[in-house]
Amino acid sequence: MVMTYSSAIEYLYGLQKHGIKLGLETMRVLCDRLGRPDAGFRSLHIGGTNGKGSTAAMAAAVLHASGLRVGLYTSPHLVEFRERIRVNGEMIPEARVAALTARLRAAAEPDLEPTFFEITTAMAFLHFAESGVDAAVLEVGLGGRFDATNVVTPMACAVITIGLDHQEYLGHTEEAIAFEKAGIIKPAVPVVMGRLGAAAQAVVRRTAEERSAPLWELGRDFRTEGTSPERFSYHSRRRLLEDLSCNLPGRHQLDNAACALALLEAAGQERWLDDERAVRRGLQAVQWEGRLEVIERDPLVVLDGAHNPAAAEALAEYLRGFRAAHPDARVLLVFGMMRDKDLRGFLAPLHAVVSDVILTQAGLARSASVEQLRPAFAAWRQPIHDAPVPAEALALAKRLASPRDLICVTGSLMLLGDMKAALRGCGLSPLRG
Repeated sequence: MVMTYSSAIEYLYGLQKHGIKLGLETMRVLCDRLGRPDAGFRSLHIGGTNGKGSTAAMAAAVLHASGLRVGLYTSPHLVEFRERIRVNGEMIPEARVAALTARLRAAAEPDLEPTFFEITTAMAFLHFAESGVDAAVLEVGLGGRFDATNVVTPMACAVITIGLDHQEYLGHTEEAIAFEKAGIIKPAVPVVMGRLGAAAQAVVRRTAEERSAPLWELGRDFRTEGTSPERFSYHSRRRLLEDLSCNLPGRHQLDNAACALALLEAAGQERWLDDERAVRRGLQAVQWEGRLEVIERDPLVVLDGAHNPAAAEALAEYLRGFRAAHPDARVLLVFGMMRDKDLRGFLAPLHAVVSDVILTQAGLARSASVEQLRPAFAAWRQPIHDAPVPAEALALAKRLASPRDLICVTGSLMLLGDMKAALRGCGLSPLRG
């Protein structure tokens, strides 16, 4: 079976009709038929509600700076499907996507009905194994216990944060969601625990104890000290790394940096952190699109993929810091969100720091329309504008802003994908989510 890149994308797009099916049986059978590519490389496995992508990007950047060949698997992509699967920062080539999709389709037929995420995860495993990576950093897609990535046995894993998101799949309480995310903990495999609430902490601690998994807790076994990612230190029971600087903005990235370094340390490969110059180079070079990403200046235009209340709190802290440093400046919010998200919970921490709002919507069926968004702003005194097309919303924000102001585009990673494609003048992958 020969495929082109476009026919591969068409096939993958067709798999989205299967939606999300949590469970590992299909993934295990598929991996067996492919010769167990998941066992062909060492891995680090990262789950959580917020911060797991940033943490994965930091860990991969440090390993790459150490001279290793490193795979990185993340989701979702913003503009281009190939963003999900990278080796040493380079996206998987189109020809590889086509060739691997043909192999995966043949392996699945005639009796398996894999989801889009299962096929994509298996593609990442094949690409990493056949590219000879020294290590792969894998971000959990949804939950953990039944996520397609959970067929691996990693060197170490991490649960970064727990928050209320995807409740229709993971449960409606912090404990229920923590139970699903703690499902990535394997017997005797070290686990790093980030900043969790008390109920979620108890679940992760209990799971680690039941599985005899050494537990590294943020604040107990490791921590960072500093007020911003621009300058901080990392402390653990084994080592001290001072005068570090991370390229990702926002105070919340201090926790993510701590978890990334603890994960590398917990994996038991001492040389991964022994080269302090590599640690510094990696953190200084790390890039992660759509997370407080500055794309223009005068006015400052920031893209942030926050889409749940906990992420909105981190975004609000960053915006408050900007307002404190620039008391005469305004913050203009270009905002769009999916219908299934906690709209009012997301907006609550942003109310006091935002000056103007421009409502828009991503080009996706489950995106809330500007008419559906407007009622959530009924009590706001700030000016509320409508611009359903994302590029037009950004253009309107620029007309309203002065050079000293900040424009923040947020509420959905899908919205950021639309915005980036418009800014680049390129097409947007039909694969979304």
